[in-house]
Amino acid sequence: MTKRLIGAGLTLLLLGCTPRYDIVIVGGGAGGTAAAIEAARDGAKVLVVEQTPWLGGMLTSAGVSAIDGNYRLRGGLFGEFTDSLALRYGGYEKLKSGWVSNILFNPRVGAEVLRNMADEAGVELRTGVSLCHSERSEESPWDLTLSDGSRVKARILIDGTELGDVARMVGAAELQDRMATQDMTYVAIVKEYEQPVTPVKPEGYDPRYYQDCCDSWDKDMMLSYGRLPDGYYMLNWPQGGNDIWIEYIDMSPEERAEAFKKAKLRTLGYIYYLQTELGFSYIGLADDVYPTEDRLPFFPYFRDARRIAGRDTMTVESAKRPYDFDLYTRAVAVGDYPVDHHHKQHPRHEELAHLWFGKIPSFSVPLGVVIPIDTDNFLVADKAMSSSWEMNGSTRLQPVVMGVGQAAGALAAIAVKKGVKPHEVPVSDVQSLLLDHGCYLLPFLDLKPSEPGFRELQEAGVRGEVKGIGRSVGWANETWVKLPENE
Repeated sequence: MTKRLIGAGLTLLLLGCTPRYDIVIVGGGAGGTAAAIEAARDGAKVLVVEQTPWLGGMLTSAGVSAIDGNYRLRGGLFGEFTDSLALRYGGYEKLKSGWVSNILFNPRVGAEVLRNMADEAGVELRTGVSLCHSERSEESPWDLTLSDGSRVKARILIDGTELGDVARMVGAAELQDRMATQDMTYVAIVKEYEQPVTPVKPEGYDPRYYQDCCDSWDKDMMLSYGRLPDGYYMLNWPQGGNDIWIEYIDMSPEERAEAFKKAKLRTLGYIYYLQTELGFSYIGLADDVYPTEDRLPFFPYFRDARRIAGRDTMTVESAKRPYDFDLYTRAVAVGDYPVDHHHKQHPRHEELAHLWFGKIPSFSVPLGVVIPIDTDNFLVADKAMSSSWEMNGSTRLQPVVMGVGQAAGALAAIAVKKGVKPHEVPVSDVQSLLLDHGCYLLPFLDLKPSEPGFRELQEAGVRGEVKGIGRSVGWANETWVKLPENE
């Protein structure tokens, strides 16, 4: 009897020692990182669980260090991040080193910036681990078991993974409108060495994959596409480059690992082609960016993920005609990139070709995209947001995901502080907090966050007292309350 009592006491003691957090974010992707920083700044006790050594997801760990869009909509944490990059490199003009983007950077530098922001906010980070199991009880909304065998408890759980894997684990309802998974890319960061690099032909190399890589641009333009400010090059080339089609979303971890090997071989073949067919003999994988054995990023760039069925769903039509819907009244983030789908490698690519760069005006994203319709005390903060398959071509991009992630963090922190479930928090509370932190709610270009009247204009916009005029002008998707006089 005594032994039983001692054993029971030890069990209770161990249970009592299980670390408790207000918010646990599984996945330190671009959105998960933004959610963590925002929530911690708002006073919540936050833990991020991340499999790789870095924060930032597609921005850093996947190597997509050329930001798509929102150059004129730099607010909130996205603006802080890009301001820090500009400071490190000597100004925003220095970030315009490649022609694919106005903001390019070395992924290692981006990871350092985000880690500094998270540390300063008081975010606790556990790297090299993942979520294995989740349970719910009256005593604790979330009892989580991690891959290292440890357990943590959380009041609110946030999915910050690249593919929405936590949403699947907890049983959140998903949108079922996916026509085809977009091509994925194993990005590479290469640099020019002083001596020619000995080329290594990868397994299964076929030059036919790459023979049209210079059909639209010459080889120097192709390479300078992703030139980084410190002279490195990001290889993320969709035409005859390193895009590859794989149905990866619903694969098991083991199946994904095999699929990623194929994606790596496609990229290594592209590098071999550059070296042997196009004369870039001095170019090779950078040896001082990724701390990986093969010098490649920690994981590929995923353009698609499973997407929750949320209390709001962002669609192309709601972006094109925002005032025919009421989503703008719940706006918490903005984007200005076209509907960009990559299906060139898909067997049905001709059927899907109309999706490339579909024109829409700049747009706002409503809060309900991070709140599942059926799972309490659970939010999403990355590409798993409730966006239609087609609209995901715009909402998947880095600035939008960071903005949506920041909104998820603000919502979670307010819910913890008020002692309510996230869906019970008034949208206006979240919007007010985001405005406190210099975020755009609506993509009005009339005033910047630092300018007098910005907050008042944004608040009037979500109340419907003023309305924007959205348009596509070349590559620029924009919205103005009052169009510039010279136009």
